[in-house]
Amino acid sequence: MDELIWDTVRASRGWLDAANGAGDAELTCRILKLTEEAGEVAAAWIGTLGQNPRKGVTHTREDVAAELADVVFTALVAIESLGLDARSVVSGCAAKVRSRLT
Repeated sequence: MDELIWDTVRASRGWLDAANGAGDAELTCRILKLTEEAGEVAAAWIGTLGQNPRKGVTHTREDVAAELADVVFTALVAIESLGLDARSVVSGCAAKVRSRLT
């Protein structure tokens, strides 16, 4: 991933730490934020399908992708907030997945 991503993840963690502290309650909120973001993905996908006849089609695939990116970024900040290096954790996950593909 681009260096801008990792720098922004670290900066976001620092900004949140300064604003809200870094205790367990705050870490819990950062982890739970993933659930909120995932809900926004679900809502956008439902809107893309037009599943709610009262609302019709309200979102595009690009909207869904943007919400998925929010989930990814939120997860990276949560990993950093655990005191771990998000880049290393994601690289380890990718290596594990890759080993299963061959």
